[in-house]
Amino acid sequence: MVDLKGQYQHIKPEIDASIQSVIESSVFIKGPAVEYFQQQLERYLHVRHVILVGNGTDALRASLMALELKPGDEIITSDFTFVATAEVAASIGCTPVLVDVDPFTFCMNPASVEKAITSHTKVIVPVHLFGQCSPIFQIQEIATRHHLQIIEDACQAINAEYKYKDGHTAIAGSMGMAGCTSFFPSKNLGCYGDGGAIYTNNDEFANKVRSITNHGMSTRYHYERIGINSRLDAIQAAILSVKLQHLDEYTTARQTAAQRYLTMLSDCNGITLPQTANYSTHVYHQFTIKVKNGKRDELKAELNSKGIPSMIYYPVPLHLQNPYKDTRYKKGDFKVTESLCDNVLSLPMHTEMDEEQQQFIADTIKKFFS
Repeated sequence: MVDLKGQYQHIKPEIDASIQSVIESSVFIKGPAVEYFQQQLERYLHVRHVILVGNGTDALRASLMALELKPGDEIITSDFTFVATAEVAASIGCTPVLVDVDPFTFCMNPASVEKAITSHTKVIVPVHLFGQCSPIFQIQEIATRHHLQIIEDACQAINAEYKYKDGHTAIAGSMGMAGCTSFFPSKNLGCYGDGGAIYTNNDEFANKVRSITNHGMSTRYHYERIGINSRLDAIQAAILSVKLQHLDEYTTARQTAAQRYLTMLSDCNGITLPQTANYSTHVYHQFTIKVKNGKRDELKAELNSKGIPSMIYYPVPLHLQNPYKDTRYKKGDFKVTESLCDNVLSLPMHTEMDEEQQQFIADTIKKFFS
């Protein structure tokens, strides 16, 4: 699914030197390497503040903690996503409220958000899924009308851009109170372990998050609030500093690979190809097709028999998972999400893909349906 070894080989001298510099400095927690990457990422994302943390889940958790929510406050997020968005809401005593998604972009459906709002709703967490932005303008309008905060889950969409109607653009994660990303190794910008970041243009919010992620400290051994211990270590920061310099080319490589898939599979009637919203660019963290006529699992088995990996993101809706079941919804209430969970299949997508590999994958899929 992801050729991390091949990617490493192309930048090996840079990566090795960067890691070695940290080892020789013996500054493994915080220090110059972390500060340097933080500053690089702030410039790249055009945001005032980046707070580097241990993983993407911690980024979401710390961002919600900084909003000083109360037990029972409701946080709206997508039903069709990785569990972290709902998990962090529940872990701080809030109630995750799940909503359906758009059948073509797989991102949050604003109409579903509007219907889900109650007097207890405090936050909307749109997920920029698989590499493109949620319809953030409509979500911002809803949030403004109901006096809600937005925390963006941009863990799969670093470098994606939202295109506003007036022509200006904004990078995923920079449009709400805060954006959260993950540097998990398979991400478009991934380290060689765990890592994450929160970014914001709000000075007060940034200071709160810095305190929260450092045990709630203001100054050393003086605690202002309940916190957590979450930080990006120096070796991962050094790796990410190198890879950030290549992120634009990595994005282009993924977009090129996606266009090849779209061309090669355009005449395959057994699948529906992924679509890009007219308001967003797509950085293709995943290339996810929908398989028609209930043949998803058969196609997956056929690909596997030919040595072609594929993954199902995601096989079970969150509202049907035991920890997130709620009397407000039942099986059949989230028709789009439930259909996607039965039919989606993600094909290999990474920066090292070549035309020959993709042609073999495409030919295997088309032969299966012939």
